Amino acid sequence: IPVRSCLTAVKQAEDKEITTIEGIAPNENELHVIQQAWIDEQIPQCGYCQSGQIVAAHALLSNNTTPTDEDIDLAMSGNVCRCGTYPRVRKGIKRAASTDRNSKP
Repeated sequence: IPVRSCLTAVKQAEDKEITTIEGIAPNENELHVIQQAWIDEQIPQCGYCQSGQIVAAHALLSNNTTPTDEDIDLAMSGNVCRCGTYPRVRKGIKRAASTDRNSKP
């Protein structure tokens, strides 16, 4: 479950697995399909909220490989984007889900 690191005490993170935006990529030379979808759909404007958006999208797609708009809206509801990129976020998540499904044997 994604949580805001700025609101999480170190004690709460003890003995927990922590994955940051950098940790979702398969390796340091390759982007995760979600990160690539963010680029392909030109989602970021200012970029301030993007780490939270991408980590939340990763958590969503880890549990639901075919999310509906409602699923996406619910999963992303904890991330406020002042630039209003929500329609592009939906497109990016759907692109990532489709890309991931198409790349599996």
